[in-house]
Amino acid sequence: MNDSLLDDVKALLDKEFGDDRILKQICRACENNEVISNYERTYVEKLAQKHLGKRPQVTPTPTIEKQQSIPDVVIPETPSIQKMQTYQSTTPKTRSNSKNSKAIMGIAGITLVIIIAVAVSFSGTTDITTKVETPKTPVPITLSIQSDLASYNKKDLISISGTSNTSGTINLSIENSKNELVWAEQVTIKNNEQYSTLAIAGGEGWENSGIYTIKADNGKETKSITFSFKA
Repeated sequence: MNDSLLDDVKALLDKEFGDDRILKQICRACENNEVISNYERTYVEKLAQKHLGKRPQVTPTPTIEKQQSIPDVVIPETPSIQKMQTYQSTTPKTRSNSKNSKAIMGIAGITLVIIIAVAVSFSGTTDITTKVETPKTPVPITLSIQSDLASYNKKDLISISGTSNTSGTINLSIENSKNELVWAEQVTIKNNEQYSTLAIAGGEGWENSGIYTIKADNGKETKSITFSFKA
């Protein structure tokens, strides 16, 4: 793949097509077997199609794993407190008026004892507490992203690197000051949980100066940083 790319770069340099500085840098990377980003490959392919009669290559679109949804925590409802039963006391009829006062006093004393006993028995049942288990907090996913500089000019190389404790690939992208996507690439995460790539500050969407945003998405987390760009 690098041999074909190197042949196209040399042909473009011989015919003086494209940016001489960028093509020489890609040529040097091919000869030294260095990492060449998808953006640089696309840049050479478009020039080769336009000036060398190359046919466009169809590349499969990478699939991005859907984020695993975390189920909502269901908190059990607190059971309702049992309603207190009411007790009604009836005053027995007395046979004669002379014994009413003594009978009333005796019944009142018994009623008071019953009320106190009921109050004590219900005092132990009214304080019903429900123990709600607190869901365990999942282990946070570690994701970081950084660039080699805080500001870039047009046609500068942007070095992007970081770490992710997930396996597989990570999706990187750059948006301009209007939140428009101007660059994207899927990078493989190494065994030491590190990733890195290069991007060229130029092309479609890079016409205006301002604050640009680099985003990293590993399928679990999304992190972003910003840098200033001068067109």
